[in-house]
Amino acid sequence: MFAILVSGRLVQTNYELVAENRFLFTIPEADTINHIAVFMTGTTPFPEGTGGMVYFNWPEPDSPSNWKLLGVIANEKPSSIFKISNLKSTENTLVNGCTSVALYNPFGQQPISRNAQIGISVEPIEVVNQHLASKSNESLSNFVQFCQKMVTSFVNYISSFSTTQASMVPNPNETYVPISSVQNWYQNFERKLALNPNFWQSL
Repeated sequence: MFAILVSGRLVQTNYELVAENRFLFTIPEADTINHIAVFMTGTTPFPEGTGGMVYFNWPEPDSPSNWKLLGVIANEKPSSIFKISNLKSTENTLVNGCTSVALYNPFGQQPISRNAQIGISVEPIEVVNQHLASKSNESLSNFVQFCQKMVTSFVNYISSFSTTQASMVPNPNETYVPISSVQNWYQNFERKLALNPNFWQSL
């Protein structure tokens, strides 16, 4: 019924049925994986009035399983591609718009390993739609917070380079900043974002 695909690998259809409505994929050697495609194979549709909630788990030593909701699939939306490179953590935070559910363990306690896990839970479509709407609202809120933090960072940085000295500016009533300071802020912000996409949360 379900399959997953990692770039550069064969399609995986070897899931484990851990409950009547819960399916578990194990992805070996997942340290370098950035995206995973989850899809229905087309052989069997979801039962009428149901859909699938897709979760991600990254087991770590001395930590409990911590399933993060990635999104949903359904008969009307039989495939999705999910970014997981920023989700390899057990912290209870919002990461790239995805909900981290602390200690949420619907697929049982799994052995600690360097393998990633994808879980699909078949739920009533009302529950699926509710979680999808909640996830969308969280993503929007996260985006707004990012923009606010970015603008605040920019203004604070640039303000430290402002000048109103008459000898340096054409209009003493205006405040000016060197264009190089704008470039420096952008380069620093871009570098920090590349190293840690969530660094702005601590600004």
